[in-house]
Amino acid sequence: MPTDKGSVALSAGLRTGSSKTTALRAGLLALGAVLSLDLAAAVLRVGPGETFVRIADAAKSARDGDIVEIMPGEYRGDVAVWKQERLLIRGLGERPVLIADGRVAEGKAIWVIRNGDIQVENIEFRGARAGDGNGAGIRFERGRLEVRNSTFIDNQIGILTANFEDAELTIHDSLFAQAPRQERPLPHLLYVGRIARFEISGSRFHQGYHGHLLKSRARYNDIRYNLLYDGPHGEASYELELPNGGVAFVVGNIIGQSANTQNPIVIAYGAEGNIWPDSALYLSHNTLLSDRLAGTWFLRTFSDHLPPDAEILGINNITAGIGAFTLTASGTFTGNVPLPPGGLRDPDTLDFLPRGSSLLRWATKPAGSVRSISLAPEAEFALPRGTRPLPPLRHWLPGALQSGD
Repeated sequence: MPTDKGSVALSAGLRTGSSKTTALRAGLLALGAVLSLDLAAAVLRVGPGETFVRIADAAKSARDGDIVEIMPGEYRGDVAVWKQERLLIRGLGERPVLIADGRVAEGKAIWVIRNGDIQVENIEFRGARAGDGNGAGIRFERGRLEVRNSTFIDNQIGILTANFEDAELTIHDSLFAQAPRQERPLPHLLYVGRIARFEISGSRFHQGYHGHLLKSRARYNDIRYNLLYDGPHGEASYELELPNGGVAFVVGNIIGQSANTQNPIVIAYGAEGNIWPDSALYLSHNTLLSDRLAGTWFLRTFSDHLPPDAEILGINNITAGIGAFTLTASGTFTGNVPLPPGGLRDPDTLDFLPRGSSLLRWATKPAGSVRSISLAPEAEFALPRGTRPLPPLRHWLPGALQSGD
């Protein structure tokens, strides 16, 4: 906690001898700065009849540590740049809807987040268009950004990051959907650049168009318990692309390709060459499906673009549809179960449980752990978005869902 910094410095001052006075003074100053910052924090409310009618005005007035609360309603053309070092921005009640309406901040996004430790909760971003074709709901440039329970609809890119190698992005329980029908540049629902760390869970992706549902160049990726299913009206290319390698844990996801896909690959790893000192892909308990009648690669790893020691592990995954899982992927694969078309109950109604699941429970292997991280799922995706926890099971189903009989 912030107050611990002052306490630690104060304690250090009391323990020292000759530097006792100096350390004590430093500790008191640090504690005073933290306390004054906390006391100065304010709640800024935006909406009809509130202190701020426009989000942009609240963005200019907010100070580090403040909370910005946005009331329900539509906010058209109300774009903003957030320059604070620490901020919580949240929608109250029914999710407020931010509609670009032909405007983007700095020619980039509905919101530009410059460089801070920022939390965004319960906000909807719609219709971002920019002159370069990369108009985003959020353009995240640097620092740490956490997004929760938010929605990104009909943007050229839902969230687009810059390429600072110390940046971190975390997303929970959010929706990315309905890419605009543009040919160039390709509209990705989520595009993570060359940043330090990317984590996403409990989130849903559907209705891409020619671009990818999720593309990440991050050094470290933790992708768990999501639904990346393009759906019958989707025309995405890859459903998940990790073009520059890096370390990736892909656990407990449902990842599905439509019949109208622009590319026969569901998951691609290393297509554009390795840029990180360490690359490894761990696929565990995912359900991979394809409606493509001409066949698909459920996984394609580009080993000629990756370092020779890059580790590829696939365990207890389900593939459903016409295609191959390990044919073009070198690595270690065990406990994976191929199912024919129709092997899942009813993907059209988002029921992805495998048929005959009572028999399949005996096909899995112990998921184990790598790099001191367990590969056994601790939760599963829950509609409409989010997760539900899973208890430890004696006999696991292969794939992402464990609640079927």
